[in-house]
Amino acid sequence: MKYKRVVLKLSGEALKNKKEQTIIDSVLLNKVAEAIQLLTKAGIQVAVVIGAGNIFRGKLASEIGIEHSVADYMGMLGTIINSLALQSALENIGVECRVMSSIEVDAVCEKYIRRKAISHLEKGMVTIFAGGTGNPYFTTDTTATLRAIEINADAILMAKNGVEGVFDKDPTKYKDAKLIDKITFEDLYKKNLGVMDHTAVAMMLNQKIEIRVFSMDDLNNFKKVIDGENIGTIIRESF
Repeated sequence: MKYKRVVLKLSGEALKNKKEQTIIDSVLLNKVAEAIQLLTKAGIQVAVVIGAGNIFRGKLASEIGIEHSVADYMGMLGTIINSLALQSALENIGVECRVMSSIEVDAVCEKYIRRKAISHLEKGMVTIFAGGTGNPYFTTDTTATLRAIEINADAILMAKNGVEGVFDKDPTKYKDAKLIDKITFEDLYKKNLGVMDHTAVAMMLNQKIEIRVFSMDDLNNFKKVIDGENIGTIIRESF
């Protein structure tokens, strides 16, 4: 097995029902839960970081005059909502799960403590990291890289809706966009391909953690990734 412990990074948009314009689509939510179950059944320790783009976006905040740091805290609260929804979906299919938040919300989830998070993972519990880093001006991309480094993860799995991996330019705008199968963190940083924000990529420089970017449209892709198949895009320190 290629990986023992992974951080699964999901965008909030991955949970949104775009047709009905509701923040959470039950079909998509259950699909994500089933994908995580596949990983746990393979013996992988799974941590999860979810964004909140389905609930609140910075662009909306600026349009209605909300100060940046306040808007970021609103986004962090949104990640807690998504994390609790995913926890419920996982528990409904028999997967034990814990939500740990950087912001203290004791009534609904645990406070993030690194050693406790690792203990949960070693016991086979899916551990969802909510509340971002607990600080404004940092994205959930940065949260994913920070937590991956802290818990000594082998890889960050970035599962995308309708996107096969990293492209040399925006595939939604350019028909001749080409899939990049391998790229280093340094090249990703220099080319600014929009996969992760610059802070998150900079944190990965000199790290031994892989990033795998792939489509979550086919649940079989999750198993292919952990089996070491070269699908999507692999991002490493060097090749």
